[in-house]
Amino acid sequence: MKIIAITACPAGVAHTNMAAAALEATAKKMGIQIKVEKQGAMGIENEIKEKEVAAADVLILAVDTAIAKSDRFKDIPTLKVPVAEAVKNPRGLINQALELVQKRLTKES
Repeated sequence: MKIIAITACPAGVAHTNMAAAALEATAKKMGIQIKVEKQGAMGIENEIKEKEVAAADVLILAVDTAIAKSDRFKDIPTLKVPVAEAVKNPRGLINQALELVQKRLTKES
């Protein structure tokens, strides 16, 4: 399972970084691959590339603001939540993303 994620808050500093760190640490503990792009006051950090989008199973948007370059993700299952959700409950959020993938696979079968 490969997850990509974007974290972004209006200021783009504290919550963006805390959410990214929580998702990365939790995914590692769960044995799940994740790449987290951060968007905020410093621009885009750790940008998700096209090949990573193509290889991903699901996108987590933990955001409280519009994101840049959103057209990259039009064909991927997406779970969108407030950035605080990724800080408070990263495991639950990752599990929701995994359920989204399973539902899509079940529909395609």
